[in-house]
Amino acid sequence: MTAAKFRLASASLLMLASLSAMAQSKDIVVDPKGDVPYVTDQRNVVVKSGADLCWRTGSWTPGAAADAKAGELPVGCECDKDVVGADKCAPAPAARATAPAPVAVPAAAPAKCDFSVTLAADNTFAFNKAVLTKSAKANLDNAVIAKLGACASVQSVIITGHADRLGSQSYNQKLSEKRASAVQAYLAGKGLKAEHVETMGAGKTQPIKSCDDKLGRKKLIECLAPNRRVTIDVKGPAK
Repeated sequence: MTAAKFRLASASLLMLASLSAMAQSKDIVVDPKGDVPYVTDQRNVVVKSGADLCWRTGSWTPGAAADAKAGELPVGCECDKDVVGADKCAPAPAARATAPAPVAVPAAAPAKCDFSVTLAADNTFAFNKAVLTKSAKANLDNAVIAKLGACASVQSVIITGHADRLGSQSYNQKLSEKRASAVQAYLAGKGLKAEHVETMGAGKTQPIKSCDDKLGRKKLIECLAPNRRVTIDVKGPAK
């Protein structure tokens, strides 16, 4: 093969590889109004990792992923479809060009029993611990168990544990999962069926407070307390 033909073949292969990469990933443009739970650039395009995963912000929750819009659908349909749910990610069927239908009075939307609770402030976990405090248990009784009584049924409960940034990612991942499991165990003891509950750990990837290392270890641990938390997201119809 001549040098000219070799250069032409190489350029063709590079072009095909580039087109293939572009086909694998597409820009996700979000509506900047309201709280967008993903990192975006100046074009309002969601920033992705090298593995084509959307970067979440510290305020990310399953509810926020389902509320923020990317076109007509929630942005979570592109980034976290398994969390948002296939029912919310199905595109609306195309309208047919037919004669106008008689105007019907729309039925009232069914009332929802959706809510989110965060164990924060004096409900946070002690450093390197996954044990619920007395205050945290009281908060779960008042803010979760009591509200579940207003639900006709429970469709899903997502419990997400978090850790501060001290320690390795693998260690904090396991610790955050233990904290989520501690909340699940307490709610199960109050009658919440395990079949409705999903637990997960975010490790130290979603902090809500930053602290300076110059504080010293003791004060740094105290400062980072808000990051040692658990969030509970409940979905279901109201009575």
